[in-house]
Amino acid sequence: MRFEIKNASGVTHLAIEGELDAVTVSDLRPDLEKLVKAKPTLVEVDLSTLRMVDSSGVGALVSLYKRVRAQGGSVVIKGLRDQPLAIFRLLRLDRVMLNADSRTPPPAQKSKSRH
Repeated sequence: MRFEIKNASGVTHLAIEGELDAVTVSDLRPDLEKLVKAKPTLVEVDLSTLRMVDSSGVGALVSLYKRVRAQGGSVVIKGLRDQPLAIFRLLRLDRVMLNADSRTPPPAQKSKSRH
């Protein structure tokens, strides 16, 4: 796993590539701590080059999301695909954490009229 954190124009960009799992998440956690302590207003997490995520990786991302939101900031996950996207959908995190333009639209609902 490789990751990069950059700040530009008031936005914190976090890009993670490779595999985010129980073995690699410990490399990321200290930098996530620093990121949260900086009280960012917007964190964009780019996972377009993330090939695999397990429960430990998901836990780190959910923790980041909750902690930044608790401080009044926002976290947007972008670029999810393949196995990581399947995991986010399985856990229904796609409904909460994904950028609107990366979500698939919900299925059309039939309107029911009651008489």
